Amino acid sequence: MESIKQKIFDYIDSQKDEMISTLSELISYPSVKGEPAPGAPFGIPAAKCLERALQICEGFGFTTRNFDGYVGTASYTDGEPELGILAHLDVVPEGTGWTGEPYKARIADGKLYGRGAIDDKGPAVAVMYAMKALKELNIPLKKGFKLILGTDEENGSADLEYYFTKENPPKYSFTPDGNYPVINIEKGMIRANFGAKAAQPFSARALMELSGGTVVNAVPQSAYAVLGGVTVSEIENAVERLNLPVKFSTKDFGGCVRIDAEGKSAHASTPEIGANAITALIRLIKELNLQDDASRRISKLSELFPYGETNGESLNIKMSDEESGALTCVLSIINFEAGELSCDIDIRLPASCTVADVTSKLIPTLEGADFKVEKCGGAEPHKVSADSPFVQKLLEVYEDLTGEKGECIAIGGGTYVHEIEGGVAFGAEFLGEDNHMHSPDEFIKLDQLTLNAKMFALAIANICR
Repeated sequence: MESIKQKIFDYIDSQKDEMISTLSELISYPSVKGEPAPGAPFGIPAAKCLERALQICEGFGFTTRNFDGYVGTASYTDGEPELGILAHLDVVPEGTGWTGEPYKARIADGKLYGRGAIDDKGPAVAVMYAMKALKELNIPLKKGFKLILGTDEENGSADLEYYFTKENPPKYSFTPDGNYPVINIEKGMIRANFGAKAAQPFSARALMELSGGTVVNAVPQSAYAVLGGVTVSEIENAVERLNLPVKFSTKDFGGCVRIDAEGKSAHASTPEIGANAITALIRLIKELNLQDDASRRISKLSELFPYGETNGESLNIKMSDEESGALTCVLSIINFEAGELSCDIDIRLPASCTVADVTSKLIPTLEGADFKVEKCGGAEPHKVSADSPFVQKLLEVYEDLTGEKGECIAIGGGTYVHEIEGGVAFGAEFLGEDNHMHSPDEFIKLDQLTLNAKMFALAIANICR
């Protein structure tokens, strides 16, 4: 096996420049979800990117198939595959703050920058060249495998839902869209929307408007409120008393004051590292002790979602287990206008819990506080035994290449294989790394690109030989 491993490593090293070129080309497609079109269910750029990736795989000698623009496959052998590797070519919107063009790959300091570099076009390219290495070197494999390329991972995985109406999931699956060593546990997820109607204020001292957050799966960085009949000095005194780690600013419009809260964003799976602007702002409104109906409801909301609490204790849903840690809960979006209050929350539940375990306590708590739950549902936790032969083979490869102990890990977020029985995440980031995923100047280290290809090639060989 050592001689085979060295041949694989040498070949992949020889392909480094070509890998960079291929990744740069795929990054040039702005494959953010867009308007559907014939053959392009998630927008033309995503469909074109998929088409080009399949052309490259076909040029490597693999059998390819395009499933109506939803998913594409590149098969190493004909027939039912033993192993499926799931990567995706869609990306999140580019956002602002880039030092270069998001869709024009840029190399600097041993890194390749561009949207999708690490999530997930870079890992997809690494798999493609891992497959190419095995084929060109005629590495003997007894079992078939295929690369499954999707185009809707960032927005709910409707691509896989469609694909699995056409083909069965492989016996074994991994996605290079997480962390090494192996992610075998993914927390469950619940999304809920609830709200209330507020009576017209009976005095000038009242909440007029409130808004915060943009996406449900993130700690909100900013929020604002407009209050009537409140002075700036009154607000500043309340801010001083509370001493919250959130920046508040005010603007007096004469008769009303706008308050802006600026916190720190974080993924909803790790809310403890963020600073929730919404929960800070509603705590401030509670401190001001306004007497209108809307403000009283906001005060009650603040009691259910105290600033700094991320474990759902005040909602009566505090839960944890040794394997996956504590339940997390984030009040991520809020809007109040014209007497209508609407809130969205994101909950990540431990592997030992079920959606019903949480909702059976959550809904009565919210309704008992006189809020109406409009929507509430989610996905159950995903768990694969760390002792399974499949997982152990992946860990063996990780240990072989890194010299480090390979252990399974649990995460709060969901990966591309969350709904696939037996599926795990294997790479493509190492724990503690920050490749600016979903942020400006997303990148992959060039050495990591080739290391990933080597890791995936050995994993395929270890599972399919």
